[in-house]
Amino acid sequence: MNQASADPQLTRLRQTVHGNPQDFIAWVMLSEAELDHGDAAAGIRAAARALTLRPGHPEALARLGRAYWMQGQHAQAVEALRQAATQAPQHPGIALWLGHALEDAGEAEAAAQAYEHAYRLMPSEPSIAAHLLNWRRKLCDWRELGTLSTQVRRAVHEGRAAVEPFAFLSEDAPPAEQLACARLRAAEIIQRTRPMPAVPTPSLGRSTLRLGFLSNGFGAHPTGLLTAAFFEALSSYSAIEIHLFALNRDDGSIIRQRLQAATRLHDVAGQPHARIAHIIREQNIDVLFDLRGWGGGGAPEVLAMRPAPVQVNWLAYPGTSGAPWMDYVLADRFALPEALAPHYSEQVKWLPGCFQPSDTQRAIPPAPSRAECGLPERTAAGGVVYCCFNNSYKLNPLSFERMMAVLRGVPGSVLWLLSGPGRADDRLRDAARDAGVDPARLIFMRKLPHADYLARYRHADLFLDTHPYNAHTTASDALWAGCPVLTCPGETFAARVAGSLNHHLGMDAMNAADEQSFVARAIQLGNDPAVLAVLREELAACRERRNGLFDMAAFSEGFVSAAQEMHASAQR
Repeated sequence: MNQASADPQLTRLRQTVHGNPQDFIAWVMLSEAELDHGDAAAGIRAAARALTLRPGHPEALARLGRAYWMQGQHAQAVEALRQAATQAPQHPGIALWLGHALEDAGEAEAAAQAYEHAYRLMPSEPSIAAHLLNWRRKLCDWRELGTLSTQVRRAVHEGRAAVEPFAFLSEDAPPAEQLACARLRAAEIIQRTRPMPAVPTPSLGRSTLRLGFLSNGFGAHPTGLLTAAFFEALSSYSAIEIHLFALNRDDGSIIRQRLQAATRLHDVAGQPHARIAHIIREQNIDVLFDLRGWGGGGAPEVLAMRPAPVQVNWLAYPGTSGAPWMDYVLADRFALPEALAPHYSEQVKWLPGCFQPSDTQRAIPPAPSRAECGLPERTAAGGVVYCCFNNSYKLNPLSFERMMAVLRGVPGSVLWLLSGPGRADDRLRDAARDAGVDPARLIFMRKLPHADYLARYRHADLFLDTHPYNAHTTASDALWAGCPVLTCPGETFAARVAGSLNHHLGMDAMNAADEQSFVARAIQLGNDPAVLAVLREELAACRERRNGLFDMAAFSEGFVSAAQEMHASAQR
């Protein structure tokens, strides 16, 4: 039986509209329930039926917009939600969903206005404050940042609101607060999800171990970029079956092609949660790895249904799931030291090396000229290029100020950043001016195809990391491309990933002890070309040895051993 049809509320609503097809409210509620179960197509049908009964009604339009948003039809979602907002301008929920749709449609500043409108309508609601806070971080709009952060953290501490754990990673909150945040969000999922029947004793009499991986990143996405070479190495194990369950559609990328060639890839994009769980169960997966977690675009409801006997939080979400349906978290002892384990709902399974794989097939083409990149020529008077290609939400006043301190200490140097959404770049230029730094010393790079982006690292002298959310895939890219990464490891997983990469590469000296050491080290390297050259040679030697971080054969061996141990424990 389809699990969605077994949900009492959904069954009751379907019976209601069948018995009384003129019940407008029931059609709206049915649309909402279908969307909650991940069935956007059914949600559209129910919302459309409601609109035939009451054309232009904002509640029906809002569900229609949300359904289009789930399907990735951003223009249609914006149109429906704008109509709904026009009909109900004082409805904070509609304003919030309009913000989501505008965000994904690329209308960054309009999305900010929608989120702010929702917040002004309901300023005491911390979940709305969290959305405004998160989007302002992405836009580098640091107004009221402290006030909004305090409101959200207090609500989490008091258990009054479930906010998105992924966005909460950007708050400078201790591990205990991250656990509380994740548990509150997981509790919401539990309320509307029915688990599948328990799996029988797993894989008795079967010689192969079936590993499943669930993600919306199987393509030209950080997850795909990190895992392609790992899955290729893993495919050499005859006793291992690799099943990928792709929540994202085929993007036609080389990475997607490599993943399909190395694994058994199941395209489950756009399927209802229950259908995805059923597909996973049909494959008799022994250990299922969640490669998205609370990162957005994932499917925690699928995991909550328990399609596999062992379920593991790994790679994409650098924190605890807080979810009772996740049995383990896969980590390393630097990113997640034993002192952090009490703040994880999962049992920690430590890999012998770094928790993060790397694509050792990444090609680094020749770079365009410095002038073509907008960079100054290197001269005796300066030209040192610091870079930070982290997403804009990882930049914050603290991280940006220490970057400005470095620029002030190294005359003629520049800071190369990834261009952000909306007016984010202009806001950062204004912040530089306020910090006493010429805004012209900030250079922005638009998002590029991965190989073209990697090539730019040939001109970068030193990567300056962010806090409390480190560079993750970006740090791996920088190190692979020969650009040293300077970081200051914090107390949470998200704040220790770059440090873990340095550690496992043998570059521990690039893990600063504190903020002052970070700034001093960056200034020293910028003012001493000879020392910087030696550092880059050291990095090149570490990379060439393929030790620790870039040895996918050794990584796969440790991974398989961990998977076998988790599986054996379940059998016992």
